[in-house]
Amino acid sequence: MVLSKWWVVPALTLALALPAPAQEPAARPRVGLVLGGGGARGAAHIGVLEVLEQLRVPVDCVAGTSMGALVAGAWAAGLSPAEMRKELAAADWNDLFQDNPEFAELNFRSKRLSQRFLPGSETGITAGGAVSPPGVVSGQKIKLFFNQLVRADTGELYLQNLPLPLSIIATDIGTGERVVLRDGSLTLAMRASMSVPGLLAPLSYRGRKMVDGGLVDNVPIREVRERCGAEVVIAVNVGSPPLPAEKVTGLLSITAQMVALLTEQNVSASIATLTPRDIYIKPELGPITAGDFDRSAEAAAIGRAAAEAAAERLAPLSVDAPRYAAWRRSVAVHERDLPRIDEVEIAGLKRANPEAVRRYVEQQGGAPLDLGKLNRDLLRAYGDGDYERVDYAVVSRDGRNVLRLFPVEKSWGPDYLRLALQLDTNLSQGSSYRLRMGYQKTWMNKLGGELLLVGEVGSSTGASAEWYQPVDAAQRFFVDALVEHRRDRNDYFFEEQRVAQYRTARSRVDLTLGTNFSLLGQLRLGWRETQLKNRLDTGLDLFPAFEVVPAERGSGGWLATLDLEQTDRLYFPRRGWSLQASWFDSARRDYGRAAVDMRAAVPVADWVLASRASWVGSPRGELPLADAARLGGLLNMTGFAAGQLIGDEVAYTHVRAERIIGRAPLGLRGDLRLGVALEAGKVAHPYTRQVRDGWLKSVALYLGGETPVGPVFVGVGRGSGNSVNAYLVIGAP
Repeated sequence: MVLSKWWVVPALTLALALPAPAQEPAARPRVGLVLGGGGARGAAHIGVLEVLEQLRVPVDCVAGTSMGALVAGAWAAGLSPAEMRKELAAADWNDLFQDNPEFAELNFRSKRLSQRFLPGSETGITAGGAVSPPGVVSGQKIKLFFNQLVRADTGELYLQNLPLPLSIIATDIGTGERVVLRDGSLTLAMRASMSVPGLLAPLSYRGRKMVDGGLVDNVPIREVRERCGAEVVIAVNVGSPPLPAEKVTGLLSITAQMVALLTEQNVSASIATLTPRDIYIKPELGPITAGDFDRSAEAAAIGRAAAEAAAERLAPLSVDAPRYAAWRRSVAVHERDLPRIDEVEIAGLKRANPEAVRRYVEQQGGAPLDLGKLNRDLLRAYGDGDYERVDYAVVSRDGRNVLRLFPVEKSWGPDYLRLALQLDTNLSQGSSYRLRMGYQKTWMNKLGGELLLVGEVGSSTGASAEWYQPVDAAQRFFVDALVEHRRDRNDYFFEEQRVAQYRTARSRVDLTLGTNFSLLGQLRLGWRETQLKNRLDTGLDLFPAFEVVPAERGSGGWLATLDLEQTDRLYFPRRGWSLQASWFDSARRDYGRAAVDMRAAVPVADWVLASRASWVGSPRGELPLADAARLGGLLNMTGFAAGQLIGDEVAYTHVRAERIIGRAPLGLRGDLRLGVALEAGKVAHPYTRQVRDGWLKSVALYLGGETPVGPVFVGVGRGSGNSVNAYLVIGAP
């Protein structure tokens, strides 16, 4: 018996020497990741993703709301947390919340319209009445940023095609319904979910008007349970707590508080559904607000710290390196090459001519897509003022790459009401005000015909009607007809004493032909007919005493103007230059009038150095008194009253230095500056007795900034002869 079992020992030894059979790895629970909304505080999600990556925690689906939708969408599209950190840090969020391109990138007509009226005053006039724009910001640059973030230039990304199941939450502002986006354009879903009511315009998409998903489901836990059957939920809440009652003081804070209270209610209900297996992460973001986008790196670091604090609970969800690598491969979005564009297509326009958009597009068929130039060109088209947004998609059709441009015309257009208000107070002339209203009808024909009716009341009164008619689809050439009548107050000084005040009634008819030099400027040639009449309001009747051409007759003559503008901002440029030149010659009145005005600005750290030089004179004959050149007023010989220095030939120059001491909050462009200007002016042939002849000097000290009601100046100037003046100016000139 013993001998017959001789094989047992060798067999047992062999069995012990052989490796044990491979065991199946333990099945991991299905994990759903939830990234909540919170504006700029949502950058904390990036830190959480970094820790999940470090711990090798795979997820089976992800849902995001508002800023959480942005981070979730970028992550599902293949962006790593490190890349997201870099992109958010590089983004100029203050500029992203400015829809228009910089001032130099606007077409000439949009520039002049912005200078005459407050851009924020636009109100649509429709058959149903007056309609305000749906938000302070349309989201033009924000949407282009989303496109760049997920590499939409290499091809449109759709939610249903992403390897990692992604759900984005929005709200139907019409019904209050919770909208879950699981298919369709990724970037449009991200844009819809981030539409904060009142700030960012709702997105019209799929027959709905969608706004921020935080109103109905800011931490969408239910969605990941339904989407992928999540057994463990990792929920990250970065929402802003409601403000204390004492801090709810103004309209904006009341609106923010209403949104915060609605959000807090649905967040509390959502968190109540968490189970003991789920992991709840709430980064302590403290004073970081929803608008502090410049603190994204700080928020990401706080999010990382919060996730590290939960590492012990996250660890059981970790897998070994090979399994994590396999998961990464399964959810990876394959790298796509930059496409060569075969065709550019403009779609969706009903009123505007597609050529008005195409004139800005430099992308050529057969060339690789240039994203930088494309974004620039779309912003230029948006700057025309006819569209809610101008977007793009790269689609494949019959083996060809088509760049489709989508200009969405304003739902509150094409007729608009515009306003402007200016208040002006100075020591030498007292106070004045002007209220201006304009009614603009656009796209009256396929070439872009436009009618602008303007009325003005206050210290100056007047009315005008202008017909602007491009003669080609690209709007390079145009005809312009203007009829205007206005009454202005003109003061006349003897030395430093105001001795007369006239009301000058001026009727004018201009008929000009012109050409646009792309975005550089405009040249006009035509005929001007003017009728002047002066009435003495108070003081001495000076006109009979002047041996100059009377101002009581009409004059007609040829007109030429050149207007070039390449400054970066409307009122307070940091860089750029401009040139305005005009020439008028009246054979009937036997005189000519020429004028030139040149300006430049350059930034130096927190300073802006700027200069101006101008000249007005009569190449032929002598200027009528009512059409004479004038000096005086803020940054036009500041120490003297407006229009105090008057003559047949006037030269002026100044240099100024402005220290930037504050910047506009999110959504507003501009800064607050403290400036000093050194000025010099000369009236070669004065019409009234001056303090002294030759070059006069002035120095100005002022505080100025751009506000929602236009520029604001507070300044004081001292000129030759101890002339002193102080100013307060609010609003557009």
